[in-house]
Amino acid sequence: MTQKSLGKATQAIHAGEARTSSADKTGVPLLPPIYQNSTFRFATAAECAEAFRDEESGYVYTRWGNPTQEVLEQKLAVLEAGEAALATASGMGAVSTALLTALADGGHVVAMENLYSATFQILNEELPRFGIETTFVDATDPTQIERAIRVDTKVLYLESPTNPLLKLVDLQAAAEIAKARGLTSIIDNTFATPCGQQPIIFGIDVVVHSMTKYMSGSGAVIAGAIIGKKEFIVSAKEGALRNFGAVISPFNAWLTLHGLTTLPLRFTRHSENATHVATFLEAHPAVAWVRHPSLTNHPQHELAKRQMDAFGGMITLELKGGRAAGEHLVDHLQLCSLAVSLGDVRTLICHPASTTHSHVPADIRRRTGITDGLVRISIGLEDAEDIAADLGQALESYTP
Repeated sequence: MTQKSLGKATQAIHAGEARTSSADKTGVPLLPPIYQNSTFRFATAAECAEAFRDEESGYVYTRWGNPTQEVLEQKLAVLEAGEAALATASGMGAVSTALLTALADGGHVVAMENLYSATFQILNEELPRFGIETTFVDATDPTQIERAIRVDTKVLYLESPTNPLLKLVDLQAAAEIAKARGLTSIIDNTFATPCGQQPIIFGIDVVVHSMTKYMSGSGAVIAGAIIGKKEFIVSAKEGALRNFGAVISPFNAWLTLHGLTTLPLRFTRHSENATHVATFLEAHPAVAWVRHPSLTNHPQHELAKRQMDAFGGMITLELKGGRAAGEHLVDHLQLCSLAVSLGDVRTLICHPASTTHSHVPADIRRRTGITDGLVRISIGLEDAEDIAADLGQALESYTP
């Protein structure tokens, strides 16, 4: 059996981990060890020089690579069906490193208009300082992607499902456009995880993650990942990552390794719970609309069934009472937590317009559908009935 032929749960537990005996009398550790050190000792000058010439011959310095990080990267590559992977210090470390690698010679970007706010800021504020422009489009429509491509376009940047509106991109159609026009396609797969979808299988070139979220699952880690062709990953590692320094710590790599072993199990429960809660909210009189890919009223439900293996734990809803109702909801929860992250074992809720997307200009928020009454919920692993009951009591206590 090859690692890539195994099931997701088996891959999550075993991929990248050693099984042969070590020189140490203790044998092979069942849990990958943490190499919490900054540098590595050499026996001779010749050995050290060889490591500098050929990094695969040995570890030199943790900013360049670390054994704990390498096990994590091997596991990530298998899970996302990529040739290689690179772990980073944060999700934004992954996004920025991938973009800087793909745009090493400058160029133009076509990007999904509904993105995580920090990604939007990089594309809209930071990269223009280097002469790199971005055209934002509704990438749910492949023709808009096609029309936005210029002679100097180098990158197609996507999210699916998007943050926070849970819009979906037709991955195969987008990948075909990118390949036909010679673009590097990059997608943020944080919301879906490899248990929800594997974009590389559909032809996407590069996948990025905030492993802070579902991949680690504990709320104790800040980490990111890039997965793709080996050539791209080596270029990212030896260039932007090493020189700009968004390097994951061995401890966070080790914690993420442990989180990944339960990802398939956790993501199934997140998805099931979210479907239950979304169905409850859809029928609640205080809710104007609710969005989750499992619901038949999701505009792209059929696409979700076609390209997703699980629908994930994220729910977005609009309350009839607008911002006042949203603030009342988050202020009157007894079980769910008001927090801006996602993918945790706990249910987390936030108000995007005043938190995660507050740095996005108000006119762009309105144009892309991030209204003042929008609420985003990351459904956790509690009993689904308890999550629904908590949301229900908070909604029912609101009086306009």
